[in-house]
Amino acid sequence: MKKVAIVINTSWNIFNFRLRLIKALQAQGMEVFAIAPPDEYSARLEVAGCRFIPVKMQGSGSNPFHELRVIRKLYEAYKEIQPDVVLHYTIKPNVYGTLAARALGIPCINNVSGLGTVFLNNSTVAKIARRLYGFAFRFPQKVFFQNKDDQRLFLRFKLVKPEITEVIPGSGIDTTRFSPNGRIKNTSFTFLVLSRLLYDKGIAEYVEAAGILKRKGIKARFQLMGAPDPGHRRGISLAVIDSWKEKGCVEYLGTTDDVLPYIRHADCVVLPSYREGTPRSLLEAASAGKPIVTTDVPGCNNIVQDEVNGYLCKAKDALDLADKMERMYQLDSHHREELGRKSRQIAVEKFDEKIVIDRYLQAIEEITR
Repeated sequence: MKKVAIVINTSWNIFNFRLRLIKALQAQGMEVFAIAPPDEYSARLEVAGCRFIPVKMQGSGSNPFHELRVIRKLYEAYKEIQPDVVLHYTIKPNVYGTLAARALGIPCINNVSGLGTVFLNNSTVAKIARRLYGFAFRFPQKVFFQNKDDQRLFLRFKLVKPEITEVIPGSGIDTTRFSPNGRIKNTSFTFLVLSRLLYDKGIAEYVEAAGILKRKGIKARFQLMGAPDPGHRRGISLAVIDSWKEKGCVEYLGTTDDVLPYIRHADCVVLPSYREGTPRSLLEAASAGKPIVTTDVPGCNNIVQDEVNGYLCKAKDALDLADKMERMYQLDSHHREELGRKSRQIAVEKFDEKIVIDRYLQAIEEITR
């Protein structure tokens, strides 16, 4: 029986985004190990048939002693379970996990799910990040990217060998579950953002755009759903979120285990992010047949084609975001429904999770045969 370890920076991520992959691996007779920091989803992974191994990681921490401990803990976990292959996702597993796997001679498949804006400048942090990637990425057997822009960037900086890279459609989306459910009539036109509450997701621009449209007399609801991350370097503080709620800038909906009902009740899904891998919220919106307003940046413009299934706006530009949201608001219902149909078509044809799962199964077979 082959052993496969899946390593991500949260158990929540594994359960919500990789569960179908886990089930596919198990259906092939493989034993699956989930390695992540413990949270309320860790027990659910065990119920799903995984063996859960806790390894604490600080999401945005940079204390060198802690980081060395993460590498050591991953090394110890890999040595204990002796997997045939390790699947790494997110930055620290990609870098630290690859080094641990290399030390033990265990093959791995890495997934670059997004770079963030810090990677693109010449700050000290960006230079260190590139050096870490360049060193660690000499060792994986396969590196999946979620868009061609990220792949080209890694190749331009010579961080990875071209022949081991491949672009896949993000984590994919369950197009059967995230399906349109007919037309829902809202008393007020409803915009919805689903995102971690980070400045780099364009949340402040969304709040500003909502204010612009309200001052113009547009009678719409501006909803925001997602988890705060005040410990993150670019996290929005709880005080700022509370001030937005008190001022009535947006309706903050908190978090949920099931975003689908909220997507289905929205007239338009918005994501003003500065850069993405392949954003999950837009995959969910597209699969559910929703028109979208998002930024013309890598990852986002991989899902949305301007004036085909939504509108693209400039990043970090609340005025342009407000303009595109107003255009969506002013469309007649027939035109918006057509944009939604195109979203659904793009999701089914390009982003169905079966495409991603099949590619992982093929890669694992090639590496472990």
